[in-house]
Amino acid sequence: MTENVHPVVRPARPFFSSGPCAKRPGWTTEVLDTALLGRSHRSGPGKAKLKDAINRTRKLLGVPDGYRVGIVPASDTGAMEIAMWSMLGARPLDCFAWESFGEDWVTDTIKQLKIRDGRVLKAEYGALPDLTQADPSHDIVFLWNGTTSGVRVPNADWISANREGITICDATSAAFAMDLDWAKLDVTTFSWQKVLGGEAAHGMMVLSPSAVARLESYTPPWPLPKIFRLTKGGKLNEAIFQGETINTPSMLALEDYLDALGWAEGIGGLKALQSRANANFAALSAWVAKSNWVDFLAGDASYRSNTSVCLKITDPAFTKHDDNARHAIVLKIANVLEAEGVAFDIAGHRNAPPGLRIWCGATVETTEILALTPWLDWAWAEVKG
Repeated sequence: MTENVHPVVRPARPFFSSGPCAKRPGWTTEVLDTALLGRSHRSGPGKAKLKDAINRTRKLLGVPDGYRVGIVPASDTGAMEIAMWSMLGARPLDCFAWESFGEDWVTDTIKQLKIRDGRVLKAEYGALPDLTQADPSHDIVFLWNGTTSGVRVPNADWISANREGITICDATSAAFAMDLDWAKLDVTTFSWQKVLGGEAAHGMMVLSPSAVARLESYTPPWPLPKIFRLTKGGKLNEAIFQGETINTPSMLALEDYLDALGWAEGIGGLKALQSRANANFAALSAWVAKSNWVDFLAGDASYRSNTSVCLKITDPAFTKHDDNARHAIVLKIANVLEAEGVAFDIAGHRNAPPGLRIWCGATVETTEILALTPWLDWAWAEVKG
């Protein structure tokens, strides 16, 4: 039996988790030394830092004039649920789902809010639903990138420019890595801990003029808790979008996000961030093309994610087993890599088909992806036996 020799080169940073994601290259705790700790977020300096984060996010992403950008509680999930609870119910709904987080939005809209005339348009993991079924007279809820399947929408051409409804887009693993078509997006949500490698618990919400009009013209029939309220006296609470957060943010996490924004600006902005993610994806794709035991979960190259890259194991030694055994094998692969200190948190999401998930966002170096792939082959040989 041939000896399974350890690869020589190890990833300098073994952080390939799909959330929270790797910190930016060169990050140290010293970047937090300027955090406004022990001070109120409603103080002058506190609001100034929060507004700075909003303004720099707007500029980095190229958010159009007239759109509002705000910081809200509870990460991307909080941002999505604030939007859905505040705006849905005025029109029929099309909710698109093709992985676990999309299913969460189905649960929220259909099972919890019980939106009348709600349609659910689904696809299996690795595929997209028929996006052309979107009705321009309906509201739309969808993900730009499915974090647990590695399937993204290739563009927003399927959304009508003359729509009557609003679109609510979960872009948490797409923002800063993919081109977002702002003209087609009325509510866009994301969080700090994905592409920029920030910390958790804070969400970002971008509102188009149409979303603002919905908020100011529609009152939902259900109660709204304090952290869901975006209006005051029937008008948009503009203070939220000027740095006066609904509740208390972490000024430590904020300082970390400001550092991430500064790094992104320093390397060349949005295009540089996208180029880094694309280079990482290309490096991983080259390995997949040569592999005899893995393939992309996303069947069509046009909708493969360049951030949360999901892989299925195709070797008969794996596929002969049932799902429980397959999950156990995946965990063995992840565990041997973690024990070697070369890759952390690369098992697929617990609700996804058994496989691997490797983050290729901008805070990961391409050299780290190139160093990782021989270790993936080593781990499979080790587990397969």
